[in-house]
Amino acid sequence: MALTLSAAFPPGFDTPDHVALAEELGYQRAWLYDSPALYHDVWMTLARAAERTATIGLGPAVLVPSLRHPMVNAAAVATLEELAPGRVAVALGAGFTGRHVLGHRAMRWADVRAYVAALRGLLAGETIEWEGRPIAMIHPDGYGASRPIDVPILIGADGPRGTAAAAELGDGAFAAGLPNGAAAGRWSALLQFGTVLDDGEDAACERVVEVTGPAMAVALHAMYERAGPPAVDALPGGIAWREALEAVPEDVRHLATHAGHLVEMTDRDRSAMAAGASAMIPTFTLTGTAPEIAARLDGLGGMGVTEVAFQPGGEDVERELRTFAAAAAGVAG
Repeated sequence: MALTLSAAFPPGFDTPDHVALAEELGYQRAWLYDSPALYHDVWMTLARAAERTATIGLGPAVLVPSLRHPMVNAAAVATLEELAPGRVAVALGAGFTGRHVLGHRAMRWADVRAYVAALRGLLAGETIEWEGRPIAMIHPDGYGASRPIDVPILIGADGPRGTAAAAELGDGAFAAGLPNGAAAGRWSALLQFGTVLDDGEDAACERVVEVTGPAMAVALHAMYERAGPPAVDALPGGIAWREALEAVPEDVRHLATHAGHLVEMTDRDRSAMAAGASAMIPTFTLTGTAPEIAARLDGLGGMGVTEVAFQPGGEDVERELRTFAAAAAGVAG
């Protein structure tokens, strides 16, 4: 499968306009994050984006099942499909920040499987059983796309259990950071961050740190939540970051851990960048000259990735979308 280029956004007030620009620049799809404690509502923002666009694919990545009854997400899919027919896809997973920022761990994969099956059944127009009762979409004409509603469902998968669930239940997989080893020939979307360097820039300059720093901070967040202090301490700047975080009372530490997620750096994150975490930018992000980024995209395609979802960072989202699309031209479309 050819490598395609998509965009990813934390939903905010200006996101629909950024999605419209992404469409103009040739991005094939726009994925919006689902984290209600941090961003605008994902479905409302997707609906706004649908009304500003005509061709770009639209969808949430990734939905967290525990946040909404399956009927709520089924109705949202039906609404978006009516607004943007044929353009909708959904990514759904066990939850990272969408759950951690509420003080909970990721969901059990058995529960995710049951939720995906329920969502598929509802969209197919079936009567299913949920919480011991039969439920079905019984929307009259004009109140949601007619069933059956056939939209692709990707599974957010960064580990072996998620990848297995993607192979069993999904039309593909949506991963962050590293390819998930999805089966050859299947839809394999990979979320990436970074920036195209201007002439004379390097990865340690102030602009690059401001653009990529929030993504670098998330690497610390993920290590702390999933692998604990020793994993964080092994990273450049990790000890300083962890010690500052652990000065926050434990009962509210989950709020501090994910503050600014993928949007801005906290003072703690900035201290980590200054203490050495910025040295990881070229490794952890797609940051480099335009030819370097094109070569890395080509390498991802060779690893089985079929779609790169690029999140533009920093304050100048337009600049990031334009320069990355130009760098990817000829490699991804």
